[in-house]
Formats: sequence, C-alpha cells, structure tokens
Amino acid sequence: MFKVRQLSLIDHVIIELDKAITTVVGKPETTQRHVPGNEIEEATALSTAEQRHSAGLMRVNHSGEVSAQALYQGQALTAKLPEVRQAMEQAALEENDHLVWCAERLSSLSSHRSVLNPVWYIGSFAIGAVAGKIGDKWSLGFVAETEKQVVNHLDEHLAKLSANDLKSRAVLEQMREDELHHRTTALEAGGAELPRPVKTMMSITSKVMTKTSYWI
Repeated sequence: MFKVRQLSLIDHVIIELDKAITTVVGKPETTQRHVPGNEIEEATALSTAEQRHSAGLMRVNHSGEVSAQALYQGQALTAKLPEVRQAMEQAALEENDHLVWCAERLSSLSSHRSVLNPVWYIGSFAIGAVAGKIGDKWSLGFVAETEKQVVNHLDEHLAKLSANDLKSRAVLEQMREDELHHRTTALEAGGAELPRPVKTMMSITSKVMTKTSYWI
C-alpha cells in the first residue's frame, strides 16, 4: 500500500512560485473556453490612436487579472474550509481564462503586458493570504467586494472603448459576466460585508494600478 506524501513547506513554496511565474509571464491552465470575439470580423480597422487606447485598457485588465489570480491563490492557501478552498481554486481557474484572453488581445494589438505585474501579484497574494487567515467569511467578503469593483472598472472601460474595437468589447463583456457570477458565489457562500475604510483602501489601490498599468 502506497503512502500519500505530505507536502513540506519547501514544496508549497515551489508550487506557489511556479504559479506566480506562470501567471505573470507564462500561459496558465484554463477552462479551455472559446475566446470571445475570435469569430468577429471587424469592418473598420482601428486607427493608431484607437489601437493605442485599446491596448492601454486591455493592459489594465490584464494586470487586474494577474492581481485577481494572486488574490485567489493566496486565499486558497489559507482558507480554513475545504469547500471555500475549492471555490477559490475554481474561481482562479476561470480567472486564468481572462488572463489568457487579455494577453492574446494585447498581442493582437501589437502591445505588451505591464512590467509592474510582479508587483501586483506579490501584493495581491499577500492580501489574499491574510484575508484567508482572518476567516473564510471575511475572505469571501473580500472576493465579493473585489469583483464588485472589477465590474465597475469593466463598465467604465466598455464605455471608453472605441465602437470599432468589437473584439476587445467581446472579451470585456464576457469577463464582466464571469465577475458578477464570482461575486454572487462569494456572497452566497457566506461572504461578509467589509468595513467602509477597507473598501476605500481597496478602491485607492485599484486606481493606482489602473493609472500606472495603462501606460507601463
């Protein structure tokens, strides 16, 4: 009879480092869903200004997905209840879809990912791990509030996006639908309402990331 090997601290560190590297510079595992907008033939080519603006918005969204991935990984690492940990891992897998979609769209727009992504990953992972350690209801509440703010950002980007950029719009619309689902799932699982100062700090941090990632 084979014994199940218990993972050591070093094993966990290596696993998390591998996830971080894959998220920031690689191509992570996805749900293999159809890429939104792939079948669309855009009737009007984007101008240089439109292409640059779309790239900036998609770079922000890609950085947001890097942060979301780190948040979920950190929370899954410290979540106390198995069902909460499983929900975090499933959400992380779905967020990987968004990560890959945004990266592919950036490539098609002849642009680059944010060089600050490692910073966003480390910060979000730490926040997620702390939230998970405090308690599952607060961890889930953090997810719900994060997704609420992400949806608000997506609404803003959809309003700012050129009417000619149908491919980026299709990606953002599907992302918005998924984020709403993640928020609902977190609340139904027992997510608590976060204190207003925490929400405010999250909003400020999000704005810093948005402003910098658009350009860098």
